[in-house]
Formats: sequence, C-alpha cells, structure tokens
Amino acid sequence: MHLNRRLMLAAALALSLSAAPALAQTQVTIQSPIGINSHYGAGASAFKDTFERLTNNRFRVVYQRNDNEREAIESVQIGTIECNITSTGPVGNFVPETRNLDVPFLFRDTAHARGVLDSEIGQEMLGRFPARGIIAVAWLENGFRHMTNSRREVNTPADVRGLKVRTMENPVHMRAFQTLGALPTPMAFSELVPALQQGTVDGQENPIPVILNNNLNQVQRYLTLTGHVYSPALLLCSPAFVNRLSQQDRAALMQAGRDAAAANRARVTADEQTGVEELRRRGMTVVTQVDSAAFQQALAGGSAQIEQGLDSALIRRIREWRPGS
Repeated sequence: MHLNRRLMLAAALALSLSAAPALAQTQVTIQSPIGINSHYGAGASAFKDTFERLTNNRFRVVYQRNDNEREAIESVQIGTIECNITSTGPVGNFVPETRNLDVPFLFRDTAHARGVLDSEIGQEMLGRFPARGIIAVAWLENGFRHMTNSRREVNTPADVRGLKVRTMENPVHMRAFQTLGALPTPMAFSELVPALQQGTVDGQENPIPVILNNNLNQVQRYLTLTGHVYSPALLLCSPAFVNRLSQQDRAALMQAGRDAAAANRARVTADEQTGVEELRRRGMTVVTQVDSAAFQQALAGGSAQIEQGLDSALIRRIREWRPGS
C-alpha cells in the first residue's frame, strides 16, 4: 500500500507538472467585426504569432468576431476583453480627434495615408487615447471607401441624390452624404446586411476588403470606386490588461502591434489588387472611371458643415504632409 501510495503521488506530481504550462497561460481575447480570413484577421494572426512567440507562449491569443464595433471598444475600455481591431468610424465617439481623419478626399493616396499615420501626426493622435481609458497600440487600415447600392449605377454626384445610404455612426460621414443629397442612415455593421436585404437602406460604403469578406455582392448590385474617404483602423487594448504586463511583455505587445499593422496593410494591398475583378466575377456592375474632381467639387459647398467642430490646423497639416516633413 505504501509503495502504491508513493507511485500514485509521483504520478499526480508528474501530471501537475506537465499541466503547469497550460495552467500558467493567460488568454488574450482580440475581437474584430469581420472573420479571420480578412485584412483584420491577417493583422490579428500576425499579432498572435509575435506576441505568443516573444512571451514564450505564456499568453494565448484568441480571435473572436464581434460585428458591433462600438460595443467592442466599450469592452476594451472597461476591460472585459483585452484587445480589439476596429475601423476609426465609431472611435470618434471615444476620442473625438480621430474624426479629423474622416474628412472626404483628405488623403491623396494610400502612400500619403500610411505616411501620415506613421509620422509624428499619427503618433500624437495615438497619444490621445490613454486619457479616454484606451491604449492605442498601432494604426492598421481598412483602405479607401467606395459606394455600393442596389438601385442604380452611380457615375456622378447627382446619382447619389435620394439614395438611402448606411453610414457608420460618424457625424463627419453623415454630413458628407447629406451634402451629396443622400439620406444617410447610421447603424452598426451588424445590422447592415439585414437592412440591405429588407430595403431599409439602398446602399452602403466600405473598402474593397470589407465588401469582399462580407459577400456584400449578394445584396448589392452596383459598385462605384469613389474612394471618397480613407478608412484607418486601430489595434486597441485595455489599460487593465496592458498595465498588468511587465516592461518586457509590453515591448512584446508593441512589436506584435507593428507586425499586425504590416500584415494587415499587405492584405489590404492584395485585396485591392484583385478584389474589384473578383466582385465583377461575382456579378457586380463596377464603375471604375470615377470623376473624383466632380465629387470633390460637389462636397466643397458643404465643407464648412462637414468639417464643423474639427481641427482645421490639423487637417491642413495632413493635407500638406510630404515624406520627410
């Protein structure tokens, strides 16, 4: 009996030691509004790989989908989830300075947008988040936003008039579409597909990767490459989570954020290179030759209203930014 008891104790000890690494792992939940096979998913996967590797697998990163971006940001803020990848659309409700990035035709092209966000301007903006109870780890992106609808081809600004267009819960976007004569209808992304199916709204606007990943071609017939707004995204983390990390683990978190941004941007670039043709293959009618100047002119008359409450000096600084500036 004595020998058996010793053997049982030895077996129990070996079992507990073998289970120790698993028990010591801390789960880190990262949410985003779209599936893992997406530009956000690419960023989250890179974040997971780097953070787990640099922390010797003491952390296990788990990806979850949450279509309600505002709810996910609130969850990060109060600490019920650790991290979130989100577009900046709803972020302005938490950090108003980010709304300056939503001005139509603010960025000349992707290189300009990425350059600004990686510059002192973007880093200054990330520094605004802690005061609002959020840690902004890195800038990611959605890409340039384009219009889709189920009623007609949009070739000119006049074609937008009268369309019920779902927008994010973002006053800058809403005022821009009002200026074009549309009827902007703000709603969470989780409500979008049912609203399109039921005809509650005629159309929406999103970057190519989002349109692709969510199969919006199934509920929208027409796509117009307006590129009217560049849509940044953010990797946000909870202060409750970050403040528990050692200095070394925080450094790992920041490196994971940089790797997430690189992977996310690479996927956006790839989706934009092949996505339009794929959407055409799926049956969408695509208007590729868009007179951007006409849209800019149509919005110019309402620019004072669109930019109401924004930082005009910052907007000018963004417009005038050049590499090396």
